[in-house]
Amino acid sequence: MSLFVFLSLSLCLNFNLCVVNLIVDIGNTNAKVAVFDGDDMVEVLVGSNRQLDSVATLCVKYNLQRGIVASVVPLSDEVREQLVLSGVSLLFLDCDTPLPIVNLYKTPRTLGYDRIAAVVGASAICPNKDLLVIDAGTCITYEFVDAQGRYWGGNISPGMQMRFKALNQFTGKLPLIAPVGDMPFWGDSTETAIRAGVRKGLDFEISGYIAAMRYKYPELLVFLTGGDEFSFDESIKSIIFADRFLVLKGLNRILNYNNGRI
Repeated sequence: MSLFVFLSLSLCLNFNLCVVNLIVDIGNTNAKVAVFDGDDMVEVLVGSNRQLDSVATLCVKYNLQRGIVASVVPLSDEVREQLVLSGVSLLFLDCDTPLPIVNLYKTPRTLGYDRIAAVVGASAICPNKDLLVIDAGTCITYEFVDAQGRYWGGNISPGMQMRFKALNQFTGKLPLIAPVGDMPFWGDSTETAIRAGVRKGLDFEISGYIAAMRYKYPELLVFLTGGDEFSFDESIKSIIFADRFLVLKGLNRILNYNNGRI
């Protein structure tokens, strides 16, 4: 049985009158399968990255003809078979896929698709702007694209869950604790010390990147995506665009770019 959970966003009428895209985003744990009508995401399913039962259903429902697939893990035989049976003409994102931005990364073959897709998504939403794109997932990535549409690269840092697990696995006595719970500024127990150390450390790390980049690029805009939430102060919150689906939007933009719909 499929593990996909339906997240209803909206319904688009008259799909047969326009080109609708299938977007498949396969991550380290989960997969997202979305349908876009132009720039608008009309449906998204989230579930296991080991099976994509929902693809066939969406293809029939929306009469899909084309799509894009991006994966950070090798595709299982079951997933490959499901994609083939979908009957959709698929673009598999790789380092040779043409992009609507200039990629200055020195080792493009090692660049995670999710990193470049998030940058493309932010650039499509706010073109001709200096952008810092932060993706808080298994890892936290920081990416910079300038107002001329040039992607200069970025940094990779351990994500929240990875930090909690590392403190437990690489020490003899520190427990593995939940990220949610009591969190004074200074921990008054081992549990709160770990929670505050990890969570506030991440807040300060992200705030530090933003402050440093805004010093150099005063008009910088900041995008935050991914599953983790942070407790920034109001001065930081006011300059952040939070978008859970930035990678999906970037993949949709890449597909349209490669099909001549600039």
